[in-house]
Amino acid sequence: MASARIALLSNASSYVGPAMAREWARRGHDLVLGDPTDELVAELQGLGVQVEAVTGVRNLARPGAAQRLVDAAMARFGRIDAAAAFSGQIIGGKFLDTTLDDLRTAVEGNLEAPYAFLRAVLPPMVEAGAGQVVVITSAAGARPTPGVPLYSATRAGANMLVKNVAMEIARTGVQVNALGTNFMDFPEFHAAAGTDDPAVRAQVEAMVPMKRMGSCEEFAAFSMAFLDGTSGFTTGQFVAYAGGWA
Repeated sequence: MASARIALLSNASSYVGPAMAREWARRGHDLVLGDPTDELVAELQGLGVQVEAVTGVRNLARPGAAQRLVDAAMARFGRIDAAAAFSGQIIGGKFLDTTLDDLRTAVEGNLEAPYAFLRAVLPPMVEAGAGQVVVITSAAGARPTPGVPLYSATRAGANMLVKNVAMEIARTGVQVNALGTNFMDFPEFHAAAGTDDPAVRAQVEAMVPMKRMGSCEEFAAFSMAFLDGTSGFTTGQFVAYAGGWA
C-alpha cells in the first residue's frame, strides 16, 4: 500500500496534462498517467515520485479506457486520492447548419467521456470515504458562445453532471468539481483559432477581459487547490478559468 498521495490523470500527453503531472509531482504525489511520453515519465521520476503509465486511454469515451486507468492505480498503489480528466470535441458552425451526427459527436467527446471517467474513478473513492476529482471542461459551458452552440451546450451538460454527482455523494467525503478553461496558450487552441497569426491573436486577446491568454502552468497551479488534499470543503462547483470571460 502506497504512503504518498496517489493522483490519476487521464491524459498526460497534451494540453494541461504535462503541467498538472509536474505540479502534482512537486507536491509529492505518486502518479498514474494516461499516455505520458517517456521523457515526461523520466522527468517526474527524477523528482522522486513513482509513475504508472497507462497507454491507449486518451479517448475516455472508448469503452473501458477510464476503467483501465483505475485498475492500474488500484493494482499498483491500492487507492486513488485525486483524479483529473479532460476531453473535448469542438463542433463549430451555426446551429441551423449542424446535423444530428454533429450533435452525437459533441455528446460523445464532451459528455460521454466525463461520464465514463466519473463512473470509473468514483466507486473506489466512495468506498474509501475520501477523494478529490476535477473534470476539466470549458468556460464555453457557462455562457452562450457564438459559433459553437453544440460545444457550448454539451460542455454545460458536463458541468451540470459534475454538480449533480457531487451533491449525490457529498456525504461520503468525496469532492467533485469542474474547472472550465478558455483562451489557453497551447498549440491546439492556436490551430483552432488561427492565433499563430499575431494579428489574429491580438483580436482574440482583445476578447479576454485580462487581455492575454492563460498558460498551462498557471492552470496547473490553480487546479491544485482542488486536488492536492489541502482543501476539503468545496464540492459541486464550476469555476471558469478564462481571464474573466465567464
